[in-house]
Amino acid sequence: MHDVDELVALVNAAFAVEQFFVPGPRISRDGIVAQMARGVFLVAESGAKTVGCVFVNRAIPAGYMGLLSVAPDHQGQGIGKRLVEAAERSCREAGCSSIEIRVVNLRSELPPFYRGRGYAERGTEPFDGPTPTIPCHFVLMAKNLDSPEGMVS
Repeated sequence: MHDVDELVALVNAAFAVEQFFVPGPRISRDGIVAQMARGVFLVAESGAKTVGCVFVNRAIPAGYMGLLSVAPDHQGQGIGKRLVEAAERSCREAGCSSIEIRVVNLRSELPPFYRGRGYAERGTEPFDGPTPTIPCHFVLMAKNLDSPEGMVS
């Protein structure tokens, strides 16, 4: 099990970009522990330092990934892409036929990132995080893990 405090610091640093609509830290120590009770965190390391992580719940039939985080000083190096691939592989190996993610609509750079990896929009959900300062919602995206194209119909 990875160090909870290290994961809290990493996620909060990576999600600092969301401060324009959700001020304050993205997740607490209790939040990380709660996620660990529901699934696992896959991590990317550089030397002895954790530089990326993603939460994965390998529920069948649809796995879930969230909190994709890359340390700001390691972004743009393909770590996020490799973590997405590891999350997909983990879910596929657990028998999941698809994987889902929720992205905040205000993060307009995220849907194209996931579409480029075979994800398709499946609808929206109300934002259930800390009270935002700007109206927002989640965009639900999914990918079929059984087919090479990946798209979920």
